[in-house]
Amino acid sequence: MSKGKETFALLPIHDSSSPSGAFADTSSRTISLNRDGTRTIPHHAGTAHAHNPSPRSSPNRSTQPQPSTPKNNPYLKHLDFNSPTSHSSDDDAGSFLLGSASTTSTPASVNHTHSHRKMGGSSSSFGYLHVESQGSDEGSDDQEPLLLHSSASFNGNASSGAQRVSSSNVIQRKGTSKQKASTIMGKLQPSQDSKAAKSRTIDFHMLAKEKKQYPPNITRNTKYTIFSFFPVVLWEQFKFFLNSYFLLVALSQFVPALKIGYIVTYVAPLCFVLAVTISKEAVDDMKRYRRDQEANSKRYRMLTPSGFKTVPSSKIRVGDMIVVNKNQNVPADMVLLRTTEESGACFIRTDQLDGETDWKLRLAVPSCQALASDESLLDLNASVFADSPHKDIHSFVGNFMMDGDGPGQHTTPLTVDNTLWTNTVVASGNAIGFVIYTGKDTRAVMNTSHPKTKIGLLDSEVNRLSKILCAFTLTMSLAMIALNGFQGLWYIYLFRFLILFSSIIPISLRVNLDMGKSVYAWQIMNDKKIEGTIVRTSTIPEELGRIEYLLSDKTGTLTKNDMELKKLHMGTMSYSVDTMDVISSNLKTAYAPQPTGTDGPRVAGHRDRRGIPSRVREIVQALAVCHNVTPVTEDSGAITYQASSPDEVAIVRWTESVGLTLVSRDISSLSVRNENGDIFEFDILQVFPFTSESKRMGIIVRDRATGDIIFYEKGADVVMREIVQSNDWLDEECGNMAREGLRTLVVARKGLSNERYQEFETRYNVARTSITDRTNAMNAVVKEELEQELELLGVTGVEDKLQDDVKETLETLRNAGLKIWMLTGDKIETATCIAISSKLVARNQSMHQVAKLSNLQDAEDQLDYLQHKKDCCLVIDGESIQFYLDNLRDSFIAITVLLPVVVCCRCSPTQKADIARLIKQYTKKRICCIGDGGNDVSMIQQADVGVGIVGKEGKQASLAADFSVNQFSYLTRLLLWHGRNSYKRSAKLSQFVIHRGLIISIMQAVFSAMFYFAPIALYQGMLIVGYSTIYTNAPVFSLVLDLDASERVALRFPELYKDLRKGRSLSYKTFFSWLLISVYQGGAIMILSIWLFENQFVNIVSISFTALVLNELLMVALEINTWHRLMIVCEVATLLIYVGSMVFLPTYFGKWFVFSCVSCMRRLDVWLDCPDGC
Repeated sequence: MSKGKETFALLPIHDSSSPSGAFADTSSRTISLNRDGTRTIPHHAGTAHAHNPSPRSSPNRSTQPQPSTPKNNPYLKHLDFNSPTSHSSDDDAGSFLLGSASTTSTPASVNHTHSHRKMGGSSSSFGYLHVESQGSDEGSDDQEPLLLHSSASFNGNASSGAQRVSSSNVIQRKGTSKQKASTIMGKLQPSQDSKAAKSRTIDFHMLAKEKKQYPPNITRNTKYTIFSFFPVVLWEQFKFFLNSYFLLVALSQFVPALKIGYIVTYVAPLCFVLAVTISKEAVDDMKRYRRDQEANSKRYRMLTPSGFKTVPSSKIRVGDMIVVNKNQNVPADMVLLRTTEESGACFIRTDQLDGETDWKLRLAVPSCQALASDESLLDLNASVFADSPHKDIHSFVGNFMMDGDGPGQHTTPLTVDNTLWTNTVVASGNAIGFVIYTGKDTRAVMNTSHPKTKIGLLDSEVNRLSKILCAFTLTMSLAMIALNGFQGLWYIYLFRFLILFSSIIPISLRVNLDMGKSVYAWQIMNDKKIEGTIVRTSTIPEELGRIEYLLSDKTGTLTKNDMELKKLHMGTMSYSVDTMDVISSNLKTAYAPQPTGTDGPRVAGHRDRRGIPSRVREIVQALAVCHNVTPVTEDSGAITYQASSPDEVAIVRWTESVGLTLVSRDISSLSVRNENGDIFEFDILQVFPFTSESKRMGIIVRDRATGDIIFYEKGADVVMREIVQSNDWLDEECGNMAREGLRTLVVARKGLSNERYQEFETRYNVARTSITDRTNAMNAVVKEELEQELELLGVTGVEDKLQDDVKETLETLRNAGLKIWMLTGDKIETATCIAISSKLVARNQSMHQVAKLSNLQDAEDQLDYLQHKKDCCLVIDGESIQFYLDNLRDSFIAITVLLPVVVCCRCSPTQKADIARLIKQYTKKRICCIGDGGNDVSMIQQADVGVGIVGKEGKQASLAADFSVNQFSYLTRLLLWHGRNSYKRSAKLSQFVIHRGLIISIMQAVFSAMFYFAPIALYQGMLIVGYSTIYTNAPVFSLVLDLDASERVALRFPELYKDLRKGRSLSYKTFFSWLLISVYQGGAIMILSIWLFENQFVNIVSISFTALVLNELLMVALEINTWHRLMIVCEVATLLIYVGSMVFLPTYFGKWFVFSCVSCMRRLDVWLDCPDGC
């Protein structure tokens, strides 16, 4: 640790109580803490233009300290630097805490650059604090800064120098784990071991040594390394009961006393299973490795002092300046410095990051875009402050700091609009970015999750049956020992019998089921009637046949997300599709030249001939301006609209249809054109994007022709009703539109004077540069300055069309016995209308609405009603759902899961996931969740079966789902046809594999019992290995092609699906039935073989094995419902292979046995040809 003195550099701190938040009249003070405990406070002058979170000290701000004493410095009046904390001598003065960054209590030199602006009796303060240890620093070569955030106000009598300090400051050292965080007037910020986990300030001229402290930009998606591959893969396999059991059986053969037959007969099957699994894992990981290598070797141009040079992606480090060309992937998280677009903006595609297909607009740093050339970036004395790495791809807090001509730094706030995240693609122009996060710190890597492997219900059932088989094996072994009277080394015999009967638990069961799942997945993806369907999780196709609850999103899932503006209401006027031409006519009138003096100011309530056209012009202009839509010219010359929401595109297209077209837009301006060809240009002063929390978006523009500054805002009625002026029609009309199934947006405006706007801009810029809680600070300023008493212009109603065949699909699924829940963020009225129009609610089915519950008694009364109306449809809002989840969770879920249809409105993504999880936990039934947007991902991942729709909101839901489809109607075929086949086939396949192992073990038991209960193997070597592979596997596995019902029947009679959920195809009843069949057949084959061929006992192995193989082929043939040509091929080919093996395996099939078989066949042929039947 440092033995000398330390210098502290403070981040900017701002007084939240300051009315304007501006800073002026700065002064700087240096506090020197000497070893003898005395204090000197030198002074220097300086000016701070803005917040400066950089811990770096610019040469332009260096000053010479001047001596001072505490007596003439009011800020240090009450400080005692000889103790860890210092308190004022009186209560009114408060307290000032100062903690050293070092664990020692040695004096330090504190350089505190402090700026304040007097506002009456208060002052705003900000500064920076930098620690420099002077003296020896053992074990560390780096001098790391501390981060300070403060909100302080100084009140008191200036003449007396007494000051009151009330603050919350946090100083955090950005260094190694040896250096601890310090606290000044606030709570401790815990230190972390890694710099990469903290906020960072990156200089444009960072040294190569400093860059190495951050993670390398290496893409690594492989699951294993060369050294971990075999240990991890083997652990993953042997943690399962079946594999562990067979491993113990195989290892037992290396004990001489337990050895039965050839070791290879026990080791080979296990090795085969492991080889298949290990090979699959190796191939998959090799593919991942090659993809990683391809990504890491992509070449990018990097701007260096010696010019541009090409480097691979893996060599990019934090602090590099990288050129990303059009249609090229962004290699690391970067701040956009410059673009070849003159506007300083470029579009990016984010579908590989968040699944959304709409282009996103990104803005270059203005001061960098204004430079003459790209090389000029290297001449800047600048740095970028970036917050700590986190997963949220929609938020970023940072500052761009650059030394100007005068003293101090010029600071530009950075948001997510200034960033280029890894795996996004530059869609327009070329861009130069400044790397701020690499490797594991990037948003893409932090959002990469490896979801847990889902285990199907059938797999769990098979696992339980395997344990029963294990118990049956032990019981048979004990019975054999007991019947022999526990004679001799009975415990050795017990283990030998366990090994002999080990085939009861078939090692091939897991392999056959996994191969069957692959076949089902292939059949689903190659079904032409649901073209484009992708199986992303091939381990659960049987779950499609066991679904009890279907949870569906509405927008984009039941509806197309294809928007069209259908209605416009303006209070006293309402326009629909049939009267849109009236709007066009009024718009023409409004834009037509008017005689001088006829167009006076509009007065509220005025209804002259110019009144209606003017009002129409106002709302159409608001809709044409208030959005985030950008017209883009494609390579083909066609003009398309790009926006983050299809609602916005639909509205802009509507304004174009009525006569006001969006012509162009960049970061600072937009232009619209009327039908006369007149261009109206607006300067964009501020944009407030839509968020799911705010539910609204706004924009401030200046009309270049008139100079008027206007604030436009549009949003959901639930938030806008509190913002607009009082009226008596908004709620009613929004309800009317919602009942028609329309999505409503309330549009409002507010005129601003230049002075009012300047006041807002000053406060807003202060909030934008805040390091902590920036979003809330910005929202607070907007609410206080702008969102008060807006003029209500009107309400739009946008229709979201239903998906193709969604009515028939829902009706079919309801008839199949599925309980359907619709979870949406829309209003109750809209959701109710869609539920009725989509046939989610059956004819004559009653609907019960629950909304805005706030007390326990009402909630209980509603549940009591529902308990006696279990055939109705419940419509409930998110507020009431949350109330039930917080207070009556069990009662609520117990009653609602019995209802056939539930519509949940105003649901957040978290609530959707909570509901899915609750239904699954409470009912223990299989649930399927389907959605199309990013807000549905959490719900989809909670489901037993997640289905994602590739829609206009992107591929995020599709990529996170187990099954990806193109439209909702595909669910019918996916569940009723493929789900049925997958479950029925796997159930029959698993039972046949179990039967195949049981029957040979019963024969072994009978054989041992007839020979004094001796643990002697009946079949050894090739026979025991070939039995479950070449002699019976193909016919048994061909059952994956069996059909118990035709496609027409399964889809025409959806009621058949109800039987699948009962699990009757694989149950304890069917299991024990097959167990009895196996006992009967195995005993009969063995006893009859010995009895009928008593004279040829030497060939009893060949005789009984032949009967066993023929019995298995016959059983498969009898169990097939619908023959497939491949089934016939498997049966015939297996029989021919077995007959041929008699010739090539003389050790097991003697010459006499082969000769006898040939003779029997000739006699049979002669008998059949005998005309007299002799």
